Amino acid sequence: MHNPAPATVITETRGPVAIITINRPEVRNAVDGRTADGLREAFEEFESAPDLRVAVLTGAEGTFCAGADLKAISTGAGNRIEADMSLPGPMGPTRMTLSKPTIAAVEGHAVAGGLELAMFCDLRVAARDAVFGVYCRRWGVPLIDGGTVRLSRMLGHSHALDLILSGRGVSGDEARMMGLANRLCEPGEALATAIELAESLAGFPQMCMNADRRSSYEQWDLNFAEALANETAGGLEVVRSGETREGASRFADGAGRHGTFD
Repeated sequence: MHNPAPATVITETRGPVAIITINRPEVRNAVDGRTADGLREAFEEFESAPDLRVAVLTGAEGTFCAGADLKAISTGAGNRIEADMSLPGPMGPTRMTLSKPTIAAVEGHAVAGGLELAMFCDLRVAARDAVFGVYCRRWGVPLIDGGTVRLSRMLGHSHALDLILSGRGVSGDEARMMGLANRLCEPGEALATAIELAESLAGFPQMCMNADRRSSYEQWDLNFAEALANETAGGLEVVRSGETREGASRFADGAGRHGTFD
């Protein structure tokens, strides 16, 4: 009997948290065409599931993602590159605009397209010895999954150009200083730390948190006055929903004293 090929993307849920794992450890979780499709489908399912509030993206067996699978590209099984921005990005989900938070749990290498997948996420939890880098610099493979855009916007132009031009690897405190890593943890603990963070985000009033998140992204396309107006419009929707009044009532009843998040 023919055994089906193992899934290259595995999705599991832990309460309101979706855990999406790139499952190609034999090639350091490099992404081929099939895996790119699987990643896009996994994030589409997360986006459409009302009971899922936060997604965590990680890689199997100690590596986040080594980028696009160049060997697969050489055999015709590689990632598709489409100029039409309505179509999926080469690494799968990188052109999507999600309405809910995502966290990358990074062990080992997040390089080339793997770095672009990590930057696609809102936050990155990284082991202290995890390495971020534009390693594709040496092979003439361009950043076409948002790398030049997200790095420049999220890290600042100087840090972004350091990575983009040099192709060097960055880890530890330097990665956190740049903004590549939002949280550092001990090796082997990135996924558990990311899930803990995801569960904390899932516990907040969701309409308010996601409205603030949306405004933070949408402001890039607006001038200052328009951005303020957009922020206010989103905030008014939250207030009118009753979520703010409910939170104020909990505070008045004694919750959150001394800055606790219980």
